[in-house]
Amino acid sequence: MHAYNIHDLRELARRRLPKGLFEFVDRGAEDEVSLRDNRAALERIRLRPRTLVDVSQRSQEISVFGRRQQMPIAIAPTGAAGIMWHEGEIALARAAAAAGIPYALATASMTSMETLAERAGGRLWFQLYMYADRSLSHGLARRAASLGYEALLVTVDSPVFSNREYNLRNGFTIPISFTLRNTIDVLTHPRWLASVLLRYVLTTGLPLYANYPEEVRERIKAQPMGRALPLNDSLTWNDVRVLRDLWPGKLVLKGVLHPRDAVTAAEHGVDAVIVSNHGGRVLDGARAPIEVLPEFVAAVGDRMAVFVDSGFRRGADVVKALALGAHAVLVGRSTLYGVAADGEPGAARAIAIFREEIDRVLALLGCPGVSALTREFLILPDGMRGVRP
Repeated sequence: MHAYNIHDLRELARRRLPKGLFEFVDRGAEDEVSLRDNRAALERIRLRPRTLVDVSQRSQEISVFGRRQQMPIAIAPTGAAGIMWHEGEIALARAAAAAGIPYALATASMTSMETLAERAGGRLWFQLYMYADRSLSHGLARRAASLGYEALLVTVDSPVFSNREYNLRNGFTIPISFTLRNTIDVLTHPRWLASVLLRYVLTTGLPLYANYPEEVRERIKAQPMGRALPLNDSLTWNDVRVLRDLWPGKLVLKGVLHPRDAVTAAEHGVDAVIVSNHGGRVLDGARAPIEVLPEFVAAVGDRMAVFVDSGFRRGADVVKALALGAHAVLVGRSTLYGVAADGEPGAARAIAIFREEIDRVLALLGCPGVSALTREFLILPDGMRGVRP
């Protein structure tokens, strides 16, 4: 594929996808301040290597929820995989299973949780949005539990829909509705048209949000991607308590940016939080997760797992987060670029890029493994220096 880094995969995805779909994946909310800050915050952290250290037995092995895995990443829930590649969620999940890392299926995916469990295997997590109709969300959680999904990732940073104006301009909807603008967009990308859209049309029909019950799928009108059903803007910690009673596996809150919320989550029996600003796609101007990560580790690092996402494109980024105390890093866009470029092999290439880069950075840092990473390997910007675990 001649993809030597995630940027290369992004460029391959950009060329192959219609503009509206690529921008749905690639862009952020409003003026994209958070989107840019996520990268800038990671780049402000510098590495401080040691020399003359035996690094010949380097290890990336970590433990997540009591299970060992050979890499310190998981694949974050991303709802567009099934429209970027035919059955893209299955391709992503299989690549994750082959690498021995978890894959999180999004509620708004084109592949049902039943189909994914049957055809992909591996460690499966399920991401849940809480909709205005709580019974719909609770039903989704019960289905995932009955199928043996390991963890439930409840997105808590989206009480209302975010403002992504480019989605409105581009007119990309699920179910797909055609305008002159997006029809021209699709026709000028014949590879995607033939291998994804027409393949769906000739087999299962136009792609739908497969995890919703059939009666819900039928009444959903075509909306800009990411606006299928009304979200719940009245959620409280009581809803977390209900989910804790309902869900038998690991319960994770995704989209937390204040450490006080993590402390409260631990008090409600939550097993992990994902420090996240939704990849810069929800509240524009929110702090970069890597900046607040040390505060979370200081507040709850010994009481629950602390994961992080948003903006991770290099193995060095992952190493920085682990050195700050993260238990693992979730990557979303990076593997989406891979699956858009070449399906399962493309997703596997994205994972392999992270594996190769993490290994190389560990060696050059003089660190024998991710378990030995500490802040001593980092030079932190002023705003991050004062917080200690």
